Amino acid sequence: MSERLDAARRLDRVLDDCWNRIGVRGDGSCPELKQHVHCHNCPVFSAGAAQMLDADVPASYFADRTAHFAEPARADEGATGSVVIFRVAAEWLALPSAVVVEVTNFQPIHSLPHRTNGIVLGLASVRGELLVCVSLARIIGAAPATVEPGSRTTALQRMLVLRRDALRVVCPVDAVHGTHRFHPSTLKSVPTIVANASVTYSTALLPWQGHSVGTLDDELLFYTLRRSLE
Repeated sequence: MSERLDAARRLDRVLDDCWNRIGVRGDGSCPELKQHVHCHNCPVFSAGAAQMLDADVPASYFADRTAHFAEPARADEGATGSVVIFRVAAEWLALPSAVVVEVTNFQPIHSLPHRTNGIVLGLASVRGELLVCVSLARIIGAAPATVEPGSRTTALQRMLVLRRDALRVVCPVDAVHGTHRFHPSTLKSVPTIVANASVTYSTALLPWQGHSVGTLDDELLFYTLRRSLE
């Protein structure tokens, strides 16, 4: 640090920074301003810049730069993730916002013949387009919710339009909270007893409003969907 200060002081003694005294950064009394308008256009300013570039580099400069770039990269503490939080039966789940194309009102589902695996429910019309309707409850192993027609729970039901690459599907859910941003450090590991179960697709648990939201592995989810549509 002392070497840098010494070098700066030596440069200050030989450099006339008139632009800071009588130029545009000073009191503006320099007579050359009438001709050059701004100090950047003045040859004195250009000569000062060249003088600074030609100045001796402090002996510690290269060591300081080497130490700086040798430091391990730090994670961006401001980085956040974005998910859409929704409920299937009694479970609160989340998918990356990038794969949730749209949230729409619940639509009638038209069954398809020769589909007995339970994952494919049929076809549903979204904005006039027929999309394959799938059951997230069957995929994750959640028990279907039992509700009375016309109840408040039924009124909360929505459909999520999901897309990854060329595959687009729609799936019914029992409620949708919406988009939620979070910091990766807030995620918690899935308990081992759950992580080893074949029915789970959760990669982590996200604390949210007193709930532990299961963040779903969208890549694995869409892999299962493709297999179900074959």
